[in-house]
Amino acid sequence: MTAAAVSIDTASSWKVSDAARRLHRDALVWDNHAGFGPDPSVDLQMLETWRAAGVDYLSIDVGYDVLTWQQAVKNIAAFITWFEKHPDGFTLVRRAEDILAAKRDGKMAIAFDLEGMNALDGEAYMVSFFYRLGVRQMLFAYNRNNLAGGGCHDEDQGLTDFGRRVIEEMNRVGMMVDCSHTGYRTTMAVLEAASAPVIFSHSNPKALRPHGRNIVDEQIRACARTGGVVGINGIGLFLPDRRATTETMVDCLCYVADLVGVDHVGIGLDYAPPMGADDPLNDLSGFNPSYWPASEGYSDHLHSAAPAQLPEITDRLLGRGWSEPDVRKLLGGNFLRVAQQVWK
Repeated sequence: MTAAAVSIDTASSWKVSDAARRLHRDALVWDNHAGFGPDPSVDLQMLETWRAAGVDYLSIDVGYDVLTWQQAVKNIAAFITWFEKHPDGFTLVRRAEDILAAKRDGKMAIAFDLEGMNALDGEAYMVSFFYRLGVRQMLFAYNRNNLAGGGCHDEDQGLTDFGRRVIEEMNRVGMMVDCSHTGYRTTMAVLEAASAPVIFSHSNPKALRPHGRNIVDEQIRACARTGGVVGINGIGLFLPDRRATTETMVDCLCYVADLVGVDHVGIGLDYAPPMGADDPLNDLSGFNPSYWPASEGYSDHLHSAAPAQLPEITDRLLGRGWSEPDVRKLLGGNFLRVAQQVWK
């Protein structure tokens, strides 16, 4: 694999060791979830932020349970149109091998994700429809209960019959089953019911930061038993000491690796570039308190680790004694393996 996706000049600006710079530039770097709001007006030129950090693959949120399914379709249409107009830098991927081809061609690979199953409008056959539009992972519920299962900030109702039918469809068409933002009872049932590896695209260990959005060791172990991967989230509210630093990110990455092995940990930053005083991330509880309860800290400004910290993560992992093959797994190899097993 070549390192064409990021230039030598760009890599030289990273404030890391030479060994980390070389490894990060050469490795497949996978960010499993971007956190900017899905809306047709979003200027996707912001994705240059990820490219400058050496990111080779990014999953972009195109809808979540707060929005209607019609809005999700509009978001996808707008995003696809933008990528069609910018073919030199980006590739919408369908299969796992497309990601490796994009890196060789110096492009960033893109796929879509859905946060919650309200976008299915109560119909399991919508899974195939969204898969054909480029959605490659979907989680069950976004903080609150829905027709498929329970949310992490609700009285978790558990996996429903509809949710089980959706799992069957996701496994059939080749879409990753994702348990981030989902309640404990529901996730444990999902991890038992799925016939393919299950992921937590962007969730952190509750052992290091007690918060309703984070997950307990039992969930992490159950995910690993399916062959899945836990993507560590970069939002400070969910990180140790509520700090979105490179060190707190690395602490979470190492915790999961120590608990279940390096084959089952990756990165899902959930990063959204700041948009000034009007940024809705300044107070999510004021935007929609039922989905983001103030009691969970959402009334505070949500600082997030930025893509620019990814080369630093590579450097810190090497400094903590990780081998280059293990760092490569964490940066992207693990999620690529799951995609190779799941996507069709």
